[in-house]
Amino acid sequence: MAKAYLQGVEISATQFLDIWHHYDNDGNGYIEGKELQNFIKELQQARKQAGLELTEAMKVFVEKYGQNADAQIGMVELVQILPTDENFLLVFRQQLKSCAEFMQAWRRYDADHSGYIEADELKSFLRDLLQKAKKSYDDKKLEEYTQTTLKMFDSNNDGKLCLAEMARLLPDQENFLLKFQNVKMPAKEFNKIFELYDQDGNGYMDENELDALLKDLCDKNQKVLDIKNIATYKSTIMALSDGGKLYRTELALVLCADEN
Repeated sequence: MAKAYLQGVEISATQFLDIWHHYDNDGNGYIEGKELQNFIKELQQARKQAGLELTEAMKVFVEKYGQNADAQIGMVELVQILPTDENFLLVFRQQLKSCAEFMQAWRRYDADHSGYIEADELKSFLRDLLQKAKKSYDDKKLEEYTQTTLKMFDSNNDGKLCLAEMARLLPDQENFLLKFQNVKMPAKEFNKIFELYDQDGNGYMDENELDALLKDLCDKNQKVLDIKNIATYKSTIMALSDGGKLYRTELALVLCADEN
């Protein structure tokens, strides 16, 4: 059925999700390697069978990824080329264009500071995004968008989104949080690190203390983190802070591994 959707002039958010799961065979959150090559081949076949030309966006996509066996794409890349009639994922990208804006939104909509965006909080977030973008919707559509977003990004099926799951809505090239997934540490180690860099022992980090921590993380993880991006890392993480005070619970969202 997912292949048939590629022939559609327009597809729904739910159909998009079916296409994604069909081609992300290993469920790792990317369409890559052979998965991506199969998608490109079947996209071209489906459009031809339906008597439809590839759109300009599709042509650019095929040219970029068609001969690259090592390429991978996330949902944001895929949603840009499929003709969805309800492209609410692009609304997210258009309204939140950077990691810093994403972090500010996270802090605002994680209303109970649980470290998760739960279904009701996610619905409020999507409602405000749609209103800001002046997109029409009704309660039924808003519920569909909320449930579809959960199905797309709730990798452990707990009915809520952690920071890393929600961040997958950002384009990969703008999403430094993906890099920090590879340097996360157990809670015990994180707590020791926090206490070490909270040099004045006041229970939070300021920009200078965070700067010192990030420089040491970059030195230790040179294959993952780029010290030239320290300023970006710092300003984005500080977007989670309370008036310049970065408390343990906020920094843990970025650096502490989920041990549940």
